[in-house]
Amino acid sequence: MTNVIKQIAAAALMVLAGTAQADINIGVSLPLTGPASGLGLPVQNGVKLWPTSIAGEKLNVVILDDAGDPTKAVQNAKRFVSEDKVDLVVGSVATPAAIAMADTVAESGTVQMMMSPAALQAGKDSWAFRLPQSNAVMSHAVLQHMNKQGIKTVGFLGYTDAYGEGWLKDFQAEATAMGLPIKFVAVERFARADTSVTGQALKLVSANPDAILIVASGSGAAMPHKAVVERGYKGKIYQTHAAASRDLMRVGGKDVEGAFVVSGPAVVADQLSDSHPSKKIAQDFITQYEKAYGAGSRNQFAGHAYDAALVLQKVVPVALKKGKPGSKEFRAALREAIESMGRTVVSHGVLNYTKDNHWGFTTETGVILKVVNGDWKVE
Repeated sequence: MTNVIKQIAAAALMVLAGTAQADINIGVSLPLTGPASGLGLPVQNGVKLWPTSIAGEKLNVVILDDAGDPTKAVQNAKRFVSEDKVDLVVGSVATPAAIAMADTVAESGTVQMMMSPAALQAGKDSWAFRLPQSNAVMSHAVLQHMNKQGIKTVGFLGYTDAYGEGWLKDFQAEATAMGLPIKFVAVERFARADTSVTGQALKLVSANPDAILIVASGSGAAMPHKAVVERGYKGKIYQTHAAASRDLMRVGGKDVEGAFVVSGPAVVADQLSDSHPSKKIAQDFITQYEKAYGAGSRNQFAGHAYDAALVLQKVVPVALKKGKPGSKEFRAALREAIESMGRTVVSHGVLNYTKDNHWGFTTETGVILKVVNGDWKVE
């Protein structure tokens, strides 16, 4: 009798083990504390709204805090691929952290869904796909708007890290490609942890450009904005898509009134035309997110998490035809499925990844928002 019980127990364990093997394991690394937490927390909220299963396979999601620190992000990535044996890595939303993770994730042959527009060296992004719009795509929208405003000279005030430098490079390159006579006449930088940019603001105000482009994120984008306004700058001020959060208005108050912020369409679905491809999906995102987290809680970053789930729902059934979760065949099939998924409408626009393009979005995706009476208004 004892042997029969042992055999039954062993069989049950084998069944459970087989079920566990079939689960899709996902590791998520985000800045849940630190200066970039205003970006990471909304993404975490969005991930918590993901379906519990896709194509009949249970999703097991492990979320770790990287505090926006590249070293911590690498530690998280190593744990995901070596201990948790994940099928997919998501993160980070902080650009330096996302870049730092890339080598570890790629070496393991695992797809990385970046929540940041992180630029990698040529040939280094074969496993990395970005859910946010690229800096170049968003620069295109900003430059179009600046051109209509008659702006010729721009001052730059941005992060010293990869996000700031990426915008500086891509903005200049896009202006040249578009043939626009818009150029930087003053360039100032600051670190994410800085609490003051008085010196930089004084130099920019002294240069008196037609507009100032601030490249910062979340609530951290309000500090440099307030600094130039408080020192008497009267020109137009632009912010990037990392600032497309109500934290900008909450912290910036009246000083950010009239600011122009480039964003994906997800946060302003109600202001989109009925012909816009993303309107319905963006409305679905807002309804679901604000039901869970309150009216007005919608933001750019949570939209990226929502879009990641849409992508997974499309590609997981395809990948399952070539391998089981937990296998290298499944991970490779996920990458191939994303590269070949074709035109896919999401809350932030239209994605169309290919083998040679892991950015997805086209130049039509950027929307310019204006802060009017503490709210967003589409320009």
